[in-house]
Amino acid sequence: MAYEIGTLPLERLVGPATRATELFARLDERLAHSPVRDGWIERSHFHDAVAALWVEGELVHLEDLVFHDAEMDQRTPTHELTRAHAVLRKRRRILSQGRDWPFSREGLRELAGRAGIGTGRTLSESDREGEGMPFPETEAGGADEPEDDVLAQEFAEIDAVLTRSSRLLSGAAHVAPARPRQDDTRLAVLYDEDWDEGARLAEWRELMERTRELPLVLRGAVLLDAWTDIEVLQRGDWIGPLLVGALLRQGGLCAHHLACLHLGAQKVPRERRRARDRTERLLAWIDVLFETASFGLKEHDRLLLARERMGRVLRGRRANSKLPALVDLVLSRPLVSTGTIQKALKVSRQGALDLIGALGLREMTGRGSFRAWGII
Repeated sequence: MAYEIGTLPLERLVGPATRATELFARLDERLAHSPVRDGWIERSHFHDAVAALWVEGELVHLEDLVFHDAEMDQRTPTHELTRAHAVLRKRRRILSQGRDWPFSREGLRELAGRAGIGTGRTLSESDREGEGMPFPETEAGGADEPEDDVLAQEFAEIDAVLTRSSRLLSGAAHVAPARPRQDDTRLAVLYDEDWDEGARLAEWRELMERTRELPLVLRGAVLLDAWTDIEVLQRGDWIGPLLVGALLRQGGLCAHHLACLHLGAQKVPRERRRARDRTERLLAWIDVLFETASFGLKEHDRLLLARERMGRVLRGRRANSKLPALVDLVLSRPLVSTGTIQKALKVSRQGALDLIGALGLREMTGRGSFRAWGII
């Protein structure tokens, strides 16, 4: 069933959308000239990656993700941790490129995989890193599949039929007929072969064009609701909020950061996001956008205060002190461990502990071993 926009009740939607737009504009303006912008962005990647799995009902500990990203795992990575790290890498990749790159042919193929759509080919696990998705190449100059390849595939099937017929006529009936080659890297238990992700994705991308004239926040809410309603992917629903975040960045509302929409979704009950009434769902998604911007502003203010507090400790320190570098490291990571500090600052374990004590960092894990520290 196609997603119908219909007539939107603007009298109920415009007010909340405007408030969310104001918060996003305020956040982006602060980040544009903020001394903690780079740290805020890096921390937001970690928090949103953990939130993406939380929204799907999976629990990933923040410290495990930080250690996994630094290749300092304390235990064997779980499947959920691997998926969270995939979200983290995708966010970094999107933000490292231009605003239009995520929706270009090259960008879409890299973010979602290189498998074909509508050609009978299935996705391999390497194409589905972190449960990504393929995108049909609908832009100019990018055909879904060359016509010569289609003809070659059809002739190959005819040749296979002729070969089997020749074997039967020659008396080799006991020879088992050759079965068509199947992609053995995709588990049929996990993926429904009848699930046409290409058609569903094409419908969602068509909706992007149809909503081009809507205000950016309202457009984002519609696209988020449509992503959930259409169920574009069998696995990896987290890619939808990343694309909507990239859309907000492309539109200039989040020009200096990538919105953490999964963090906003944590604040809005699932019952509201999956309500029967479409208007209630849109209001819930607008609230998700509002909560995303609100969290970003609070986190930015918290980092500024922490930087100012730690800056007082630096006064009177010698010029070759490692404390300024530790301040930058702490602001760029949700958590740091002694191993992380040793690796980044080239100090001993005891030196790392002395630096932690000098800054007054808070131990965040409550463990006796494999401890990690962060700002209060």
